[in-house]
Amino acid sequence: MTNVVDITTKNSLPDHTQLPDSDGTFVKNFQEHPQSILLTESIWSKLEQLHPDGQFAIGQDSGIYWRITEPPQRGAEAPDWFYVANVPSTLDGQMRRSYVLWQEIIAPSIVIEFVSGNGEEERDQTPYKGKFWVYEQAIRVPFYAIYEVQKSSVEVYHLLEGKYQLMSANEREHYYIPPLGVELGLWQGMYKNVELPWLRWWDEQGKLLPTPEEVVIEEKQRADSEKQRADSEKQRADSEKQRADRLAEKLRELGINLDEI
Repeated sequence: MTNVVDITTKNSLPDHTQLPDSDGTFVKNFQEHPQSILLTESIWSKLEQLHPDGQFAIGQDSGIYWRITEPPQRGAEAPDWFYVANVPSTLDGQMRRSYVLWQEIIAPSIVIEFVSGNGEEERDQTPYKGKFWVYEQAIRVPFYAIYEVQKSSVEVYHLLEGKYQLMSANEREHYYIPPLGVELGLWQGMYKNVELPWLRWWDEQGKLLPTPEEVVIEEKQRADSEKQRADSEKQRADSEKQRADRLAEKLRELGINLDEI
């Protein structure tokens, strides 16, 4: 199977402005939206380093159209999060309404699904229907991650020789994603106002990639720490000076002039 489309046929196919950008469903739980934002915010600076020309796209619960069907939505999958390298950030000056493979050709490097149910939908290998089959055989996404919210677990698949192989976690319980140069794993902590296990990115050395908000908080904490250290040093110096002054005063009372020593 190939994603290459004859140029004559391609020019007659609908583009992202003509295809539905919603299937009428709603987000399954309140965590999915902030989870997508967290993934995007924390990796954005890394993507800017990878693509100084700005040629990349991120989709969040957006449709990837891979075949023509009626109705059109049946020919699309909408991962909760996906990243595509080396594509323009906009098309003809417009934000994409969806990602249309016959229009852009390049497949996403990674797709991520957040499981709200039992995971059957995300692991469905039914030809032409199941998410797993579509990502593996039709769109051919190199990395596919399934995050089970209820179980607080993540599994990552790598496309090798046309089939998804389940990856093993490294010593940090993370999964290395080469196209991004980062690791993917679970982090227990506070994001916004919620304490949960969150799906997050780390660099190749195992350092957590922070969001811009976390960077500001870290800088403030560093500044506060430096101020406390400076204040402590000043208090210590003041205390030493007061001690020296008291000693000098006692010596003068004993008739000892330090200036003459």
